[in-house]
Parts: sequence; C-alpha cells; structure tokens
Amino acid sequence: MHLVNLNAGVLKMKWVRKYFPILALILLISCREENKLEKEISKIPLDLRLERFDREFGQASPRDIPKLKSKYPYLFPKQFPDSIWTLKLKDTIQQELLSEVDKAFGDFSEQESELTSLFQHVKHYFPGYHTPKVVTLTSEVQYDNRVVLTDSLLLLGLDNYLGEDHHFYRSVSRYIAKGLDKQYLVSDVTGAFARTINRYPRNRTFLSRMVYHGKELYLKDKLIPAASDAQKIKYTGEELEWAIENEEQIWRYFVENELLYSTDSSLDRRFLDPAPFSKFQLELDSESPGRLGRYMGWQIVRTFMDKNQGVSLTQLLDIPADDLFKKSNYKPKK
Repeated sequence: MHLVNLNAGVLKMKWVRKYFPILALILLISCREENKLEKEISKIPLDLRLERFDREFGQASPRDIPKLKSKYPYLFPKQFPDSIWTLKLKDTIQQELLSEVDKAFGDFSEQESELTSLFQHVKHYFPGYHTPKVVTLTSEVQYDNRVVLTDSLLLLGLDNYLGEDHHFYRSVSRYIAKGLDKQYLVSDVTGAFARTINRYPRNRTFLSRMVYHGKELYLKDKLIPAASDAQKIKYTGEELEWAIENEEQIWRYFVENELLYSTDSSLDRRFLDPAPFSKFQLELDSESPGRLGRYMGWQIVRTFMDKNQGVSLTQLLDIPADDLFKKSNYKPKK
C-alpha cells in the first residue's frame, strides 16, 4: 500500500514537472486578458447619481419637510401627516441611527466607487441596462428590505450594515447578523440586480433551484470580480473553507440520497434558505454553514462556464438547469 502511494506520488511529480510550464503560461495569458478586460470596463462612462437622503433628513428642520417630500415622494407615504416626520426628526433612536451610519460609512466614497464599478460591469455585459439612481437612507434596521431595486431606483438601508456585533442587532439571530456588515453591501446590490434578470425556475427539482442560485453567484463572479468568494456568498472565511474542504462529501450525500431530482420543498429549508447551518441530519450539521445547496450550484455553473467560454451571461441565464448540469460534467474537487 505504501509502495503504491509512493509510486503514485512519483508519477504525479513527473506530471507536474512536465506540464507545469504549459499550465503557468496558460494562467499568465488568462490573467493578462482579464486585466485588459477590467481596464476596458473601468473606462466605460457612467454617471452614478447618488443622493444621501439619510444625511439630508438628519440635518433637516421641520420647515424642510415639504422640500424633502417633493424631492423624495416615494419615501413619504401620503397617509402620514408632516407632524409625524417632525417628531421623527427629534427622535433619539433616529438620531443615533444617523450617527452610527456616519461613523460606519463617512462620506460613502468607498462604496460609491464600488457601486460605480459594479454598474460599469453591468453596462459591459448588459448594455441596455439603465443605471438606477442610488438613494441612501435609514430603515430602522429592516434587514429583510435592506436593498430595494426598481427599474429606476436603488434604495440602500445603511443602518443594516453596521457590523454583526453592533448593539442595534442584539435581538437579531446570529446567522443573520453576520451578514449585516458593509463588506456585503455591494454583494447584496449585485444579488438584487441578478434577481431582476435571473428567472426563478418553474421546474421544482432541487437541482433546478441549486443552479438558479448558482447562476446568481456566477453573475457576482463577473460583475464584482474584486470581491472575495466569501463576500459573494456571504460566508465567513472559515465557512467558505469548510465548504471547499467538504465539497466531495456534500456532493456524495446529495447523489446517494437521490436529492438532485427530488421536488421535496423541505430541501429549500435544509440547503438553500438562509439558516445557521445546513441540515444533513447528521452529527456534522452544527459544523456546516447554511445554504450549501447554493454553494454547490455555484460550482456546477462555474464548471459549465469554464468548459463553455463562448457562452455569454445572457445565454447562460436561458439554459435549463438539467441541460447545464449534464453539459458541465461536474465532478467535485477532492
């Protein structure tokens, strides 16, 4: 047994010595092409309209309310009289929200630069897309609606990105609070955009939903290439490492338990929906990150696109999950 392992190791070293120069050259050429593309994308003209409603409201007086209502009518429901907004100006919690947002984001220049880059990438891959106006605000920690994207408007609730340990989030479940950090803001915006063009599958199989989420994550690969994989999927570094190291075992579990073509809706809760951990119903559950089905769908889509580099992002979104999976010939990393 040891002799076989030794021989295998010698053969592997010979293979590496023989092919490493070729692989290194391919990698170098690929990196140069990617750098060239990124330089071209960075030159795409983009007029990002950014308005800091949070600061405007925080610095307003009662007599400024009518002007703000005229400028931001979508933020002032008609059923509420001006007296409500006057009281809100004086509310101590509202004032603390604004103060904490200022501490976390300052002039928002870093995020503005990242959003500009994101929408330049969107323009490159989807030339017909109309860049929305960006409005920052506070939402009293409504984290389910931290990003709202319409055809012409992007609303960002900045009080949902103050860091997982912020005292505003003490009553929030830890697995949710981990995502309430400004490092995930642009990833969240990218996800919101992806969901406007990535149709949810009518096919009810677990595989189709895995691939749906995998396409969203692959869009992040292309639209925010400077982000880490952990930021794209909103994992900690340790959670991403766990997923990478256990990819083969996860895949074997899905296959051996015949989950890929199952239409059992409980699989969403176990492997796709936000959760503190994935539910294999094994002792290792507590060690695992949630949403591992999304991670696996991501690897399937990545494998397909690596083998079909002529496929555009628009074409990718139209490929049925089953066809994509079969053509990917996906094999988990060992």
